[in-house]
Order: sequence, then C-alpha cells, then structure tokens
Amino acid sequence: MKYEKLAKDIIENVGGKENVKSVFHCITRLRFKLKDEGKANTEVLENMDGVVTVRQSGGQYQVVIGNHVADIYKAVVAEGGFDAEKPVDAEDADGAEKGSLFNRFIDMISGIFTPILGVLAASGMIKGFNALFVALGWLNETGGTYQVLNATGDALFHFLPILLGYSAMKKFGGAPFIGMVIAMALVYPALEVIPQAGEPLYTLFAGTMFESPVYIEFFGIPVILMTYSMSVIPILIATFFAAKLERFFTKVIPSVVRMFLVPMFTLLIIVPLTFIIIGPIATWASQMLGTATVWIYDLSPLIAGAFIGGFWLVFVMFGLHWGLVPVAINNLTVIGSDPVLTLMFVHSFALAAAILAIWIKTKNQKTKTLSAPAFISSIFGVTEPAMYGIALPLKRPFIITLISSAVGGAILGLFGTRSYVMGGLGIFQFPSMIHPEEGFNTAFMGAIVAVVVGTVLAFVLTYFFGGINNNKSTAVTERTAQPAEDNVEQNVKNEVIGSPLNGEVKNLADISDSAFSSGALGKGVTIQPTEGRLISPVTGTVSALFGTHHAIGIETEHGAELLIHIGMDTVQLDGEFFKSHVSQGDKVEKGQLLIEFDIEAIQKAGYEVITPVVITNHDQYRVIEIESQGNIQIGEPLITLENE
Repeated sequence: MKYEKLAKDIIENVGGKENVKSVFHCITRLRFKLKDEGKANTEVLENMDGVVTVRQSGGQYQVVIGNHVADIYKAVVAEGGFDAEKPVDAEDADGAEKGSLFNRFIDMISGIFTPILGVLAASGMIKGFNALFVALGWLNETGGTYQVLNATGDALFHFLPILLGYSAMKKFGGAPFIGMVIAMALVYPALEVIPQAGEPLYTLFAGTMFESPVYIEFFGIPVILMTYSMSVIPILIATFFAAKLERFFTKVIPSVVRMFLVPMFTLLIIVPLTFIIIGPIATWASQMLGTATVWIYDLSPLIAGAFIGGFWLVFVMFGLHWGLVPVAINNLTVIGSDPVLTLMFVHSFALAAAILAIWIKTKNQKTKTLSAPAFISSIFGVTEPAMYGIALPLKRPFIITLISSAVGGAILGLFGTRSYVMGGLGIFQFPSMIHPEEGFNTAFMGAIVAVVVGTVLAFVLTYFFGGINNNKSTAVTERTAQPAEDNVEQNVKNEVIGSPLNGEVKNLADISDSAFSSGALGKGVTIQPTEGRLISPVTGTVSALFGTHHAIGIETEHGAELLIHIGMDTVQLDGEFFKSHVSQGDKVEKGQLLIEFDIEAIQKAGYEVITPVVITNHDQYRVIEIESQGNIQIGEPLITLENE
C-alpha cells in the first residue's frame, strides 16, 4: 500500500493501536482520541515526512496531514484494524463524555470571553491612553475631552455584565437577550443608589466577614444589594441557571405563547434568585478569589513572574491562558488592579526579538520571508504566526523565548508592576500599567526594564545559540504537506483564482488555527463570509470532499490545488448546517454552486465561519499574490499564481 509505512509510523508514535480509542479525519487532519496522550511522541510525529504538525485540542490528538489525509486515513485504519464505520467511540457519540471537567471549563471561558476580547482590549487602551495623556500633562481630569474619552473607555467595564450576559447565555445555549436583561437588572441605577439613600432595615451576618446591611426585601425575603457593575462571576452563574430554566419552560409551554411566556417566567425566577442568593454568594466568591490570587502572588512575586512569564506561550498553545483571563478581570473589579496577568507582558517582545535575530541571520529565503510579518505581529502582541510558523519548528528559539520571558516576568514581579485596566497586547499594553494617581511610578519603570532585558536577552541568545542555520531545523513552511513519496513536480500554469464567497478578505496569519495561520497547509487568505453560498472560483475537478461537507479541495484545469475550509473545527458539526451540491470527482465550472451553509446556525452552535482559501501546492509557483483586501464579491480576483 502506498502509505503503509507512514500509517505504521503514525500509529506507533501515537502510542500504538492499543492506545487509540477512535480515529476519524476531516479535510486536512487525522483526529485521534487517545487513552493516554502522554504516550504519544509528538516531536517525532511533527518531524515526520508527510506530517505538517500536531495539535492537541478539545480532547483530540490531531495529526495535520493536508489534502492527502483521506488516503492516509484508509492506510491507518487498515494498519491498525480500526472500525472505519464507527469513527467515534460510543461514549463520545452519545454525548456522555466531552473531555475533562478542566477542558470543559477552559472551553466555556474561551467561548464566553472571545467575542468581547477585541472591544475589551480597545476600551482598555482608550482608558490607558487617557491616563497617559493626564500623566504627561496633556489633559486635565476635569476637562471635557478627558471626560468624553473616559466615558468611551470606561463604559464597557461599567456595563461589562451586560456583554457577558449576552455571550455567556449564548455559550450556555440560551437566548442571549435574556442574559442581557438579567445583567441590566443587576446594574439598574435605581437599585444601585438605594444604599446611599437611607439607613438599612437591619444587618445580616453581623460580626462576620459576610456582614451585610439589608435595605430592601422581596416578598419579605432580605435582599443584599451588591455592586454588580464591572463584575464577572455573578452574571456567569446567573446565565448558567437561566439557560437551564429557559430550556425547561420551552418544553412545557405551548408554542403559541412560548415567544413571550418563556422569557417572562425565566426572568421572573432568575432575576430575584440572583439578587437574593446567586449575586451575594458569587460576589463573596469573587472577593475571596481576588484575595487568594494576590496572596499567592505576594508569597513570591519574583517566582510568580518567572513562572507565568516563562510558561505563558505554553499556556497559549494548550488554551490554558483562558483560565487566567477572568481572574485578571475579577482582580481589576475587586481590588482595582491586577498583578497576575501582567506578568506575561514580556513574552511578545521576547518572541519578536528572537524572530528578528532569525530574520537577520537565516540563509533560508522562505524563513526570512515569513519572519518579517511575524516580527511585526509579535510587537503588537499577536504571537501565533511567529510561534507556530518559526520558533516552534526551529525549537531552540522557542525555548530561548520562554527563558527570556521568564526573566522579564521575574523583573515585573520584583518591581510590583500591575495593570489598572484590561488593555491591549504588546506595545499597546504599556498604557494599562500607568498608575491612575502616581503616573509613571517605579512599577511602570519596571515594565520598561523588563521589556528591555527580555528583548536583548532573546535576541542575543537566538542570534548566537538559536541553531538558525542548522540543516536539521527548518521552518514549518519548508515542510511538505504530503508524503515524500508522493511529492512530485507537476506542470502548472499562471492563473487567477476568483473569490468563492461574498465577504471580507483577511490575513491567513490572523486566524486561530495554527495549521492554517502558519502557512503549513498552504498559502492564501481567509474570508469572513456574509452569505452562506460557496461558489466554485475556478474550472476544475473536485479532488476532495469530506463527508461533513465543511471543506472541499479543487484541482484547477491549470494545475493549482485549492483547499477551501468553511469555519474552524466545523467538522464537529458532523454535516449539520451544510449542504453539498457536488461530489468528489465531479467536474465543476467557474461560478457553479458547490456548498450552502447556514452562517447563523453555525455561529450559534459556537463555531467560527471564517474560511481559509489556500493553495496547497504553493511551492510550485514563483509568485503567489493576494489581489484583494477588505470586502469582496464572488468571482472578483482573489489570488494570482505565477510560475514563469
């Protein structure tokens, strides 16, 4: 069999056939569920001819192959004696097992906070720059300009529960607007001012840490009024129970009156319940969480800085960094500053310095070309292209980056550097560390020292000890996405690839999936679709069409191999919301309808619809030029390929 050896090597390095619970594939990768992922030899797999990279996500051990994955999957099934008709074990199929509790927690947090991170960072940057302007004497805190800018930056934080109510309710499977209304009730101005308007009726838990004055009652039940503006935990817990309550009422209330009775009964129960029980308990929990994290930090800020700074990129690789995001936001709310998440500040500068050293010293033209945009994006805090595309494949620069980040984090801890708003990343994070009253204090200067030391250390170590031109270390983009025995030259001609979608063209390097963003699966772009119709951008043959219809491969009449992947991880939908109008092997004409998909339903299920459009045999072209950025219509020029 053509791929027998590769299949045998893959099975051996995922821990053997006895370690495989199940295996299936999507359009680009083998997706294993392993009994023990610790038995897998990831490094050997990543350096294997025919394997692009390895990802561990969502309880799956993903071996990224490329367009030939279907053939290799057949070889793996044959070699391992696996059941191709039942690609997922019964436990997973019936939904009883969806990964560990920790994995589900991380997935929940990322799903809730990801939609608002952009505007959250933007608001923090506005507040940070406003503080910077005051510290420099450019603005006065009593002036109108400052007040308007402060309102612009502070509005999100004051009404943060409303945004979280929307995204959390959506993540929990409920109606997002119900979540927003719950949050609006929590920050309702008339309730917030009651404690300042008069004397309490009586006091609960007097003499304890939970001592609380009671100003109002609900049908005789005491209501402990808390300040919920800028809070995180109360609305998350409230929406969790609200989603369950909504599903219950949806089942029992007749459909003719369901539209208004379901939200009415849900709100009538969950809002009072939140004010009486959920809110106070969650607020006390928030206060204890903030106190606990600061206590741990205070045990040794230097060690805490070295640990978080040194392992931050590792946390990012495994999605563990999401666990610290709500902790940081909670600290900002409870104690007015966050010392914990600030400790990762140096990592993007250290990585940028390592990439700069590679850019200057490397003799490999592909690595040099990839280094320029990766360096720039790292300076602005976007580290995935540099990390997955260059540093990790070369290994030593990645390790050096971790060491340099650890040194920078230790310096931040030593100086007691903190963030006072949830600001941007990279250079945009500087303003968030300006003290609201003291301005450029010693702690802020510590951030500058940490960046300088971490940056210089990473550059020098990478330049002299990074193994940049070691022939055994090559960047991801130099490795083939197909087995060496099948990597033969083909005759290709110049060609212009049109857009298969209506939408907005974005950079491939900016998406979350490292296999695509690194360029490992091909060169191209992504499109954020505005209409759920995928049209053939070329005349050619359907070379691959996965059973879930979320991705398609086309070989054009001029020899280009095109891969279009609708959404991220949408293979998990098992074909739901997708309808294919072609089959594998079909001849297709430019402008022909290929696939229809429901954008709203896919997003509601928790998946992105951003669609990579890549040329998988890019190494056979001298020039691959992106013709469009921004909005684009079906058929408009998207990618130009030149081979002459």
